[in-house]
Amino acid sequence: MKRLLICRHAKSSWKDPDLPDFDRPLNKRGQRDAPEMGRRLAAHGFRPDLICSSPALRAMSTAQLYAGQLGYPLDRIRYNPHQYAATVPVLLQLLQEIEENVQTLMLVGHNPEITALANLLGGLTMDNIPTAGIVALEFGLEHWRGLHPGAGSLLFFDYPKIQG
Repeated sequence: MKRLLICRHAKSSWKDPDLPDFDRPLNKRGQRDAPEMGRRLAAHGFRPDLICSSPALRAMSTAQLYAGQLGYPLDRIRYNPHQYAATVPVLLQLLQEIEENVQTLMLVGHNPEITALANLLGGLTMDNIPTAGIVALEFGLEHWRGLHPGAGSLLFFDYPKIQG
């Protein structure tokens, strides 16, 4: 069995309009939500064997905050430049190339591709994974290379509930 945590980065800042998209940091809400979602994953008993993240600042920061809550070593996070502005076929290929000893994988990236990937792999019809949202899928597969559309079963979908 393989488990995949598909994670959208936490809320980013638009404070500096001249800052390139790649370099946008998390805003205060994102800095609050990411650790909370990491705590929720820990409460569910999820311990990723590997965290793969887009190298964009907001995704890296989210991955690091999740890792901190999950006791995952920060120096083991894999930053893949192909995850930034990736198409769904590219993301699927990246997943199919994951080492076989990885049972639980966390993928931290961007919309709309993250939502499209969750829909494709889980046979879902989600409109949008909100910032810091997580879709957990389970696959009855021995090898990541066997990943294909509709192969996943939804374990849970969670995202921060903002209190008014």
